[in-house]
Amino acid sequence: MTQHNTIAKHLLLTIAFVVALASIASPTAHAGKSDKRLDIYWIDVEGGAATLIVTPAGESILIDSGNPGARDATRIFKVATEVARLREINHLITTHYHRDHFGGAATLAGALPIRHVHDNGIFDTIRERPSKEYLQFTADKRSVINPGDVIKLKNVDDKNVVRVTLRCLTTRQKFPAAGDAPKNAEACASAPSRPEDMSDNANSVVSLIGFGPFRFFDAGDLTWNLEKKLVCPVNRVGKVDVYQVTHHGLGSSNNPVIVKTLAPTVAVMNNGVTKGCNPAVFATLKGTKSIQAIYQMHKNLRKDRENNVPDEYIANIERECKANYIKLSVDPTGKTYTITIPANGHKRTYKTKL
Repeated sequence: MTQHNTIAKHLLLTIAFVVALASIASPTAHAGKSDKRLDIYWIDVEGGAATLIVTPAGESILIDSGNPGARDATRIFKVATEVARLREINHLITTHYHRDHFGGAATLAGALPIRHVHDNGIFDTIRERPSKEYLQFTADKRSVINPGDVIKLKNVDDKNVVRVTLRCLTTRQKFPAAGDAPKNAEACASAPSRPEDMSDNANSVVSLIGFGPFRFFDAGDLTWNLEKKLVCPVNRVGKVDVYQVTHHGLGSSNNPVIVKTLAPTVAVMNNGVTKGCNPAVFATLKGTKSIQAIYQMHKNLRKDRENNVPDEYIANIERECKANYIKLSVDPTGKTYTITIPANGHKRTYKTKL
């Protein structure tokens, strides 16, 4: 038996009881159908990435799947089944081929069906290849995602509920046609470039999720020069409400020109205890006038501990964390959204940019 099969078997055994309890306690297959809100969960994979989105129609999109092994797959499974009350992952978007972004998918798929995988495939200029386990795990469909692609999602047949959209803005260092995107000359004039990034981070899939007027930006681990190209010389993104801090808050990403151009109201950082929350990135976020709040998955416990937000805005405070998650829920009109950290009782509502 391969190591992957052993881990998957262990995961199936450890969560079988959870599945049984969830099926008894939660006869409704999808929570989104009951409240007609768009929900986003940042799941703690300790410095990796796993962002779960549940639409009002009950469809689920998982952007990245954390690290290999049972730990992260179990955490994703727990939030998906116990909190979001899902029975499957409809869409998995793997932003790029680093272990902390694709590693948990194969094990998760052994416990929770993954219907459609969207990733970069195996392309001519590939720099880092995913594992055999990732390439071969069972899924109903696999598609290579391309710049400009729109992933078709179900929408609720209710005039009081706005539509949800998901569009790929860039991947494999390619961009869709700029069209009538507004010029961004003033912001770009003083934006420096850096040496070319030769890692697979540069190939990251960038997703823009819309729910009526609400907009959420997730760029995986996209790095400095590609971030600049996304908004210079024209702004291909527009303004957003929520910015998932790119690359866990590392300084090779989060070019100030993209943060200030997107002008988010909220930033959410999927950092680790000692990973991310870079001082320069923290300064960029704090210095962006539009940002009203910054959330961290973990408290930064390096020596530069001054680079932290107040504990109320951090999901996990201790070094040995309890894998607490952050949840964002958008009103059916798309006009307001509420962020909660259930573990500490934090709750705050924000208005969408209209």
